[in-house]
Amino acid sequence: MNGDDRAGEFGPIYLPALQRIRDLWIELEPLVDATAYDDVVAPTELQITLSDGLGDADSARLDIQWSELGMYSFHYVDSNDVNWRFDRHPNTHSPEIHFHSPPDAATTAAEPSCIDVTEVSLVTRAVHAMWRATYENDDVDRLNSASNPP
Repeated sequence: MNGDDRAGEFGPIYLPALQRIRDLWIELEPLVDATAYDDVVAPTELQITLSDGLGDADSARLDIQWSELGMYSFHYVDSNDVNWRFDRHPNTHSPEIHFHSPPDAATTAAEPSCIDVTEVSLVTRAVHAMWRATYENDDVDRLNSASNPP
């Protein structure tokens, strides 16, 4: 995960939030293939591997961070190198809660996020609902188009 576009305090990683996010994705998504932390002793990121991706992608992965300050990043990348992400963090390029659109999740292309909630379970459900709608309809325009999901 790349925090280069952050312009303020993100805060230390909050492991209970990553555990809750992992549990929710396993519960909600049949395409979850595996989950792992980047470091067993002091994790900074949860990785969720999916057995399929958007469009023609054969697989995908979500790299997720959640801090003690409630800052987060849900970064999607697939086997076709398509990237997008939902973020909440201080920065100089967009509102604190924002979305980086596919195909490359460019920092300069961030736009306001349709996610208004900030509680870990609700944000997770919102990201999942938008990913699932995009997957089922094969339409990336659905990623940031919901009205205050979940």
